[in-house]
Amino acid sequence: MGITPTDVEQEVRSVDIIVSKGNEAGDITYANPIFFKLAGYTQSELLEKPHSIIRHPDMPKIIFKYFWDSLQEGKDVYTFVKNLSKDGSFYWIHAHVRVAKNPDGSFRNYVSTRKTMSSTARAVIEPLYAKLIVAEESGGMDESLKVLEDFLASNGASLSTFNDVMTKLQNS
Repeated sequence: MGITPTDVEQEVRSVDIIVSKGNEAGDITYANPIFFKLAGYTQSELLEKPHSIIRHPDMPKIIFKYFWDSLQEGKDVYTFVKNLSKDGSFYWIHAHVRVAKNPDGSFRNYVSTRKTMSSTARAVIEPLYAKLIVAEESGGMDESLKVLEDFLASNGASLSTFNDVMTKLQNS
């Protein structure tokens, strides 16, 4: 698509709850009106398209690797995401993504609920993500993973307690 990011930030208000659902491939199967409004796309432009259509280039790949690895293990994920709107603007959110199952235990869909990101979390996450991207550019995913693990260790955590660190940042 070739959208050029701008420095224009969209406000995600404290009352906004952004919801989307996706299939096993990560394609959007449902989204609520605030999702379309912030993303700047129509339903026909987003439905049945991959969630990655709104991925901002400032997002480190290692975060999405962790994200997908965890979801495929059936674990919820709490993290921060910078999304890219159709007009090049961006918005930061705190995301909770979980696997929804059918009554027989089979996969139904991924459900993502997103809210505004706290300023405290942003003060930590924005520079961390910038470091992760530099690490990816110089040493690939292995180097980026090392930087992420060092960050988590400095917070008394590990990949297994990633969600706890993200939640603590959001609530502090």
